[in-house]
Amino acid sequence: MGSPSYKTKQFFFVLIKLSIVVGAFYFIYNKLANNASLDFSVFASYLNENNVFSTKNILFLLLLSIFNWLLEILKWQRLVSFIKKISFFNALKQSLGSLTASLFTPNRIGEYGAKAIYFTKLFRKRILLLNLIGNLMQMLVTIIFGALGFLIFVKLYPIEISTHKVSRLLIIIVVFIGLSILGIKQKKYKIKGFSIEKVKQFIKDLPFKISAFIFLISTLRYLVFSFQFYYLLLLFGVELDYFEAMVIITSMYLLASLIPTIFIFDVVIKGSVAVYLFSFAGVNEFTILSIITIMWLLNFVFPSIFGSYFVLNFKFDKQKDLA
Repeated sequence: MGSPSYKTKQFFFVLIKLSIVVGAFYFIYNKLANNASLDFSVFASYLNENNVFSTKNILFLLLLSIFNWLLEILKWQRLVSFIKKISFFNALKQSLGSLTASLFTPNRIGEYGAKAIYFTKLFRKRILLLNLIGNLMQMLVTIIFGALGFLIFVKLYPIEISTHKVSRLLIIIVVFIGLSILGIKQKKYKIKGFSIEKVKQFIKDLPFKISAFIFLISTLRYLVFSFQFYYLLLLFGVELDYFEAMVIITSMYLLASLIPTIFIFDVVIKGSVAVYLFSFAGVNEFTILSIITIMWLLNFVFPSIFGSYFVLNFKFDKQKDLA
């Protein structure tokens, strides 16, 4: 049998794009309409009855979300500049489009393939590595702030920690790190076609200026969305000073980031962790779940709606001209 015709390929390609967008919107709808932790109708009524948000507050929150994604787009543009210069618009298109495509994939793993497909085969492997570096840098910032926050948290609040469980966890971490080091030393070991040596060399070749810039942008992003969380606490009438709130917020992001999740359930995981941690400060569950939902809407749902436009307008045949 002959290969599929051009029109057949185009039809299936359009079908895939529509499936991605419809799937993303379905998961968003399902999360909002069938949330066992927070009834969306009750949530909407609560906001309306208590007049939580003025126009000025809504605009400020949107501005913070825009700034958050502006930083992410600049980070991606700078990372890609290591192998190829791209415009800010192309970085925006790739960042938002990949967000939409990765909404319902475990730990947003779909983002890697979605960004790589914007480039020709010559660049794709390196694009995967650059995306990994960007995510690891953001995780590093989360760990640094989270570790400091959690150390202070356990001193401020009477949290019970089982010595046996902590010891067991430490043993698991040590074993994992040991196996990782052994794996890295194996020069022939490969990850998705990459030898460990090539990966290490690629990271070493990344200019310090780019690495420092990515770390700075990742830090600024962290400060922006954590402040956004704090600002929402104030709007809901939570009486915590900035330091106390940040201790809990940084601990929350650290613990939530260490739990592997399907991205659409990320809001549930963060909600559970946040409810537990903020309970020590006497903040009620409904308030925290409302804030988590608003953060999710502002920083992921709304950007993914714009990203769906780029997914639908993606033209695979023309990517050789773009990259």
